[in-house]
Amino acid sequence: MIERADINSVLMQMRAMKADAQQGVMDVNKLTPNMAPQPVEKTEGFGTLLKTAVDKVHETQQTASRMATAYEQGDPSVELTQVMVQLQKASVSFEAMTQVRNRLVTAYEDIMKMPV
Repeated sequence: MIERADINSVLMQMRAMKADAQQGVMDVNKLTPNMAPQPVEKTEGFGTLLKTAVDKVHETQQTASRMATAYEQGDPSVELTQVMVQLQKASVSFEAMTQVRNRLVTAYEDIMKMPV
């Protein structure tokens, strides 16, 4: 059950990143009473968003590595269950990032194959 919660957490993070990425464009669906579109504040670009996601995955992996090392060295404050959960979080987040990368590469290849 713990693994499912971690997957849901990663999914929620991915949805939040998607929502953040979509805020970079004007939302035509939200119109003022006089029907003029409201400009949406531009936050950050796709590259920055992607770098942030990669950095979070790297941070998760580093945390898992530090916890595993601490457990191996006999740190009494680190339990095996904590280490295993953190290692699973790192694994799931890396797998999710790999899937995102694969989809981006596929989308790029599809765009490159389009006729001019």
